Parts: sequence; structure tokens; C-alpha cells
Amino acid sequence: MDSVARLSLNQITTERASLGDTVDACARHGVPAIALWRHKVAETGVDRAARMVRDAGLRVSSLCRGGMFPAPTSAERAARIDDNRRAVDEAAALSAEVLVLVCGPAPDRDIAAARRMVADGIAALVPYAAERRVRLGIEPLHPAFAAERSCITTLREARRLAERFDAATVGVVADVYHIWWDPELYDELAGATGRLVGFHVSDWLVPVRDILMNRGMMGDGVIELRRIREAVERAGYVDPIEVEIFNQAVWDTPLETLMPLVKERYLACV
Repeated sequence: MDSVARLSLNQITTERASLGDTVDACARHGVPAIALWRHKVAETGVDRAARMVRDAGLRVSSLCRGGMFPAPTSAERAARIDDNRRAVDEAAALSAEVLVLVCGPAPDRDIAAARRMVADGIAALVPYAAERRVRLGIEPLHPAFAAERSCITTLREARRLAERFDAATVGVVADVYHIWWDPELYDELAGATGRLVGFHVSDWLVPVRDILMNRGMMGDGVIELRRIREAVERAGYVDPIEVEIFNQAVWDTPLETLMPLVKERYLACV
């Protein structure tokens, strides 16, 4: 790519830094957008966080996360819907373009039932999100996370779930770390035309030592990043590209070193 105009820093990449420090770093280094996480926003307060981002001239590409719909009792499932409504309110207050849904695992061994709970949960949330003009982005996670984080594990599954709802409100988030391995990836990206509402980049490091923290800086792993980005664009997605990296070494890197590296690798590899 020849410009950082679409670059967004996902806040998890700077997990050890405060929201204020990350916002300042983005502004100083010419990164035009930021993706926020609810736990970081909570530390600051939604209204103050919104002012910080606005005053820095940044765009909020997404808020993470909503979802986690499956639960063993109807009361717990209702409580999770309530929390998702709060997440929608936060996204609206922050002018976030998308609320990312990490859909949640089965509360027992019945993963099919969990998937039905996810569909029901999204259906319950859609009218609330539509009223507040917040788009919901279903993010499929790598199958290795099915037991702990999400029973929605392929782009096809996420796309078919999203297609039950109005495209103006529900779409799909494509994260290369979770979908790069899929033999149907490029067909599925083409099939998701008009449904892609987010695109996250990092890299898959070899050997894998910790599946959650295995994301690397772009160019340090095995993912065909540019080919995937081109396919995403052919599917009509031309909005922010988020750099989202769970990696202790990256988290320990000072912001003044990390931010130029993020821009350099984004330009060279994405």
C-alpha cells in the first residue's frame, strides 16, 4: 500500500499503555484511526474517552467487544443481552463505526445449541443497534478458540449468520489471524461482498507457543497479507485496516518504537 490513510491501531496492540497515551501516540505518528476496547474505555470513562479521541482528530474504526451470548440459563443470557446493549450505547457515544462481536463458547458440550444462542442473541440486539446506527460485526475466530471464546469459527459460518439480518446493521469482520488457513477463504471473501465491516491484520508466527499471544508483526509470519487485503478490497471493503496484535514482546515495546514499526510494516506488507 502507498498510504496510511486507512491505517487504524487496534488498542489491544498497546495493551500496556493507557488510552490517553495510545491516542497521543497515534496523533503524533500520523495514524488516523484507533479501534477501542471496552475495558480500556472503562478505565477512562466513555465521555472522556470520546473527547480524547475527538480532540486528537482520530476516527474510531471499531469498539471491541460485544457478543459472548451463550450462557447456561435464560437469566444469564438476558444479562448478556443487556451488556451488549450497553456496548452499543458505548459505541454510539464514541462514534465507533462497528461494534465487534466475539460470539462466545458453549456453556456446556452442546456447541450446536451455543450457535443457536448466538443467533438468538444477535436477533435480540439488532433492533437496538439499528436505532442507534451502530453496525454489528460478527468476527469468526480460529477453531482453536471454539471452546473458550467463540463457537463461530469460519468466515462462511459468520457470513451465513449475518445474512439473516439487514446488511445495514449486521456484517462480518475478517481478521487474517483467524481466517488465513481456510481453504475456502477467497471464495468466502467474494461471497461476503457488501457484508464486510472490518478488516484486522497481524501475522501467524511459527512455531506456535501460545495460541492467543502468537500474533506477530506483519511480515514476521506466514500469512499472505497482501493477497488477502486485495481480496477484501475486491469484495468492496475500503474502510479502516486495523493492526491488532496480541503479543507480549509487542506489548513491551515502547510506543515511540512501536508506532513507526507498525506504519513501516503496514506499508511494506499489507
